[in-house]
Amino acid sequence: MAQKNISQGIESSPFLQKHSVLIRIWHWAIFLVLSASMITVLINSTLLNPRDNIELVQNQLKEKGVAVTEDQALAVSRKYEDKMWNVHILLGYGLAFLLASRVLIELTQPGEEKIRTRIKNAMSLYKQNNGNKVEYRHYLNVKRMYMLFYLILLLMVLTGLGLVFGRELGFTRQLHNTVKTVHSLLQYFMYVFVLIHLSGVFISENSKDRGIVSGMINGNSLS
Repeated sequence: MAQKNISQGIESSPFLQKHSVLIRIWHWAIFLVLSASMITVLINSTLLNPRDNIELVQNQLKEKGVAVTEDQALAVSRKYEDKMWNVHILLGYGLAFLLASRVLIELTQPGEEKIRTRIKNAMSLYKQNNGNKVEYRHYLNVKRMYMLFYLILLLMVLTGLGLVFGRELGFTRQLHNTVKTVHSLLQYFMYVFVLIHLSGVFISENSKDRGIVSGMINGNSLS
């Protein structure tokens, strides 16, 4: 009876679990906001890269009979980059809100749906050394990766807010540059996580764990 209670909701696979409405909404919201944030970085580093657009600005103005220097053209192209960074900042506020809301959701989740409970139950099943030991070990590793994701997201939010409000917080130029470097490096870890996550979901959807995506839509209401 105790084993049945521990494994409730994960009999067929530890990855096919019930998800509350709030978790499902949060999951898709973080996916959309994080994806949009990454896209703004991609656009600014390619299409709106100021130095790559100097010649374009000069040529466009030249057609209108206006001649500008490279520095003047650079200043113009940076204005477009700044507009996209403003969008990036707004998305950063959204990530900060979603991160804070995830903590609140976790505190109000039913006991059996809390991350801590699910990890504890999976560890108990793993220690039983039954036929699913490898699968539960994989499940625990995935959950550890999610914990790392939350940590990276927290650091990205904190460093991002530090860049926005650094002047008000009294950041020196050196501290600002350090925070900017850390923020920039963290994005690469996030890219790796997203790639691993999407790859894992794709593999699972083509294996016996099929139903993870639909579960994040309908909740995987298990009886």
